[in-house]
Amino acid sequence: MTLFEKIITRTIPATIVAEEESWIAFRDIAPQAPTHILIVPKKPIPHLSKATEEDRSLLGSLLLAAAQIAQQEGLESGFRVVINNGADAGEAVPHLHLHLLGGRKLEWPPG
Repeated sequence: MTLFEKIITRTIPATIVAEEESWIAFRDIAPQAPTHILIVPKKPIPHLSKATEEDRSLLGSLLLAAAQIAQQEGLESGFRVVINNGADAGEAVPHLHLHLLGGRKLEWPPG
């Protein structure tokens, strides 16, 4: 069971900011910006590259959740959504998740 599955099942605590039937969103414990929220599907998909046609609707709902939560968090001046895929991209937990970052000017290119 991954760390995210433990948060989904409430086995370990997290600061949850939003939740729907198919996903949960909570604050990152090591934030990289003033606002850093993880949006995690409740269905365990190890990486974006492992998503299938069956996951199309779920993937869309994750992006809509990011926009909704950004508005809820007051990120009117801008925000970034990041999906890491695999260890070389910095994915530390093998469970698909979106990073919602904002609250400061974000530089480009990222690290």
